[in-house]
Amino acid sequence: MFKAENIVSQVLENCAISDSRQAGLFSVCGLVLRMRDLYKWEKGFAPWAEEESSELLKWIGYKEELWETLEEKDFREISILGRDYDPFNVDEINAALEPHGLFYGAGFARSLQPSFLLARVEEKRRIDGCRVYILGRELARDLLTVPAFSQDNCIFIRKEAAEFFLWDQILFVNRPGQTALKFALEDYGLKAQDRYALREHLARISAAEMETYLYHELGEIKESVFDRDIWRNIVGTFPHTPIELLTRSVKDLLADTNEYGRLSYITRERKTASLGLCVAFSDGLKRELFPELTEAFGEFIQTRNWQIIEEATSIGYRRAEQYAQELCSLYVSGKEKGDMHWAEEEIENRLLRPLGLGVKRTEGEEIETK
Repeated sequence: MFKAENIVSQVLENCAISDSRQAGLFSVCGLVLRMRDLYKWEKGFAPWAEEESSELLKWIGYKEELWETLEEKDFREISILGRDYDPFNVDEINAALEPHGLFYGAGFARSLQPSFLLARVEEKRRIDGCRVYILGRELARDLLTVPAFSQDNCIFIRKEAAEFFLWDQILFVNRPGQTALKFALEDYGLKAQDRYALREHLARISAAEMETYLYHELGEIKESVFDRDIWRNIVGTFPHTPIELLTRSVKDLLADTNEYGRLSYITRERKTASLGLCVAFSDGLKRELFPELTEAFGEFIQTRNWQIIEEATSIGYRRAEQYAQELCSLYVSGKEKGDMHWAEEEIENRLLRPLGLGVKRTEGEEIETK
């Protein structure tokens, strides 16, 4: 007899093993933020709920002790109705789980570290030849809080994680993004500083933004400039470095600015609030790579001229295309030379330093990527 709880316990174990391996890759602030989200999910709390700090610290201590016992442990197979599956055999596992309304996810996230998910499926549909799954209640998850992801030609929207993601993004928006955030929330009928109203309307805003996540993933699937195998090899060769950060940011920019992507969708549908949130949450390297979006948005606030956003989107795409081509060229050249140190230095000198980044890090300094 099929029992969902048996599957949940197996996936949760692999999630814990995954977390034990990933924890050291995050900055201190990044790890604390992700652990807060995981704690709230485990307790069934809303994104804005805050536990007593003593309780949270006790839980973090317990997790860290658990992770120490799991660091060297292999991922367990997933047993369903007497048959054992490799934990990364998502196709066969999902074939077994789909009749029961469940979705299983297993893949590689930042620095190509494994990530796992088990959730209930709320809705299925298709868009531009891709299957779309809207996931509801999450039964097992790890530290990774992303609103959406894609595998092959499938797009998965995580409704629960999307609300946590949106709340955190709004709560920790940086100073340059505050004007755009205020614009977006006012377009949704809220005042930026009114957290009580935001709590009340968070689910509504998150649901409205779901399509923007979908189109980012669609843009990523349809994007063909950045060779996928080379992209994976670059990330695998230079994990948890500014090179990985640049490589992921370029890929995201291509996904957002191509004809299928998020900015094209926002412009086509005239979604002013979504544009504001896109600008507000574009920080760090993404803002450095695509400053035209922020500049165009400043003019858009005054004119509501969507052509300005279209022109900026085209500029962003062309720049991302140039970065992708040069990253691929330098990596391939380094591979042919048998000298990845050469490739690393060339990428640093040609691409990273002009953006204010370097490959080398001082002791204790960490690079935060998403």
